[in-house]
Parts: sequence; structure tokens; C-alpha cells
Amino acid sequence: MKTPASLLTLIDEGVIDEVMRPLKSGKEAAVYVVRCGDDVRCAKVYKDMAQRSFQKRVQYQEGRKSRGSREARAVATGSRYGRRQQEAEWKNAEVDALYQLREAGVRVPEPYGFFHGVLVMELVTDADGYSAPRLGEVELGEEQAREFHAALVRDVVRMLCCGLIHGDLSAYNVLVAPDGPVVIDFPQVVSAGGNNAARTMLLRDVNNLTATLGRWAPELLDTWYGEEMWALFELGELRPDTELTGRFTFDARTIDLDGVRDAINDARELALIRQQGRDEQDED
Repeated sequence: MKTPASLLTLIDEGVIDEVMRPLKSGKEAAVYVVRCGDDVRCAKVYKDMAQRSFQKRVQYQEGRKSRGSREARAVATGSRYGRRQQEAEWKNAEVDALYQLREAGVRVPEPYGFFHGVLVMELVTDADGYSAPRLGEVELGEEQAREFHAALVRDVVRMLCCGLIHGDLSAYNVLVAPDGPVVIDFPQVVSAGGNNAARTMLLRDVNNLTATLGRWAPELLDTWYGEEMWALFELGELRPDTELTGRFTFDARTIDLDGVRDAINDARELALIRQQGRDEQDED
């Protein structure tokens, strides 16, 4: 295993003591299991901006506030400094979100600090101490699926009350710990009040979860939690402890109700098909 230079720096500075093994690698970052004294944690190493494209990020970053007027102007002009600033904001968004959401009671990994572009945080494990599986990798009973759905919908509500939307929530951004689901991966977190696509992203997040958990509890497929919570959010009436029903009445005078239902059901079916495809690949 080749240890990234950024992790060697953390060892030299005493932030971590040992890099034990790689955990996963994705388009945005690579995650390693590390030892900090007697504690085993994970370190998320963000990849350089040269390895990635900003094109897909534009929609997610709309509404985010730059840390100063100079930075905002640089990002707007697309200068080299602006691109570096945009990269820093992309990384800092996840760190800031984790601290904020932990404080709000959302079940996310506990952050321990951000050093030289590396996020050190809690390693979520299963009952045997191994790295926790993703929601898309486990089989659930009907009642457990309902419990997970309720817990995740509650966490989405808490996020929304913080003014945040995950933006890429699916069965592959949720870990299954002994005490329930844990939401991960927040670099694309969306501003609920400042992003024109916020409602669309919220509904997609909730629909992805519903499509996954509806495999074991089919009655969930006939719920509308995303629409219900967004309507309350727009009215300023959504609270972290708001009791949702999953029922929502569309305004048939202004909305093509059949079209809305078809579009949402299509999204749920597509999410299910994609998940089944991943399951088949894993079996191969």
C-alpha cells in the first residue's frame, strides 16, 4: 500500500500514528483506516482538483457563501485562485456540515479534525468491529426496513431544519451500524434556501431511500415524505420534532398530478433498477 503524502504529514505531526489499510476509493476521495493512539478512526483524503471536473459541482455549489468578498469575486471570474478557493470550499463544506449536523442530532460520523486536506473522523463499524456495510449491501426484514426509513426521514428533516440537503443520498451513502443507519459523504451538501434545485434534490434523496427500503416494506412506496417536509419547510413550519405522516395532497388546479406521480415513480423505479444492477455486479 502506498501511503499518500498528506497522511505521512499527519504522522509526522502526530495527528495519527499509523495508516492501517485503505477502506475505499471514489471519484472525490480515498478513505483509509488509521490509528490514533488506542483509537481506530478513518481518514478521508480528498483528491486534487486536477483529477476531477467542476462541471457537475456547479449545481450543488449554488447558494454557498464564500468566506470573503475577494474569494467570491475570484470564484465568479474563474481565476486560478478562484478555482483553488472553490476547491477549498468544496472540501470545507463536508467538514462544516458534519460538525453542524452532529450538533443537530443527525447520525453522521463524528469528525475529529481537518488537517492538510484530510478529514479525520469516526470509523463506523458493525457489531463485530469491522467496517460497517452500506445499506445497499445488506438484507433487511420488513420491520427493520420501516425502522431504518423512519430514522433516515427524521435525519433528512433535521438536515433540512439546519438549511442543508445531502444532495446525493442513496443506499450507497448510508452505513449500517448496530444502532441504525449512519449518513456519510457530504462534500456536495446543498443549501436549502439558496439553491434553485434544492427541492428537486431533496425529493430525489427521499425517493432514493424510499425505493431502496420499499423493497422490504412495499407500503413505503406509496408515501410522500419529501413533498410533505418541503411544503412545511417553505411555510416555515418544519421543526426537528415535526411528526410527518407520509401523506401529501397535491394541488390539482396548478399541478399535473398524474405527471408528478409518474415522474416520482419513475425515479424510484430507476433507483431500484440501478441498485439491483449493483447487486448483480457484486455477485459476479
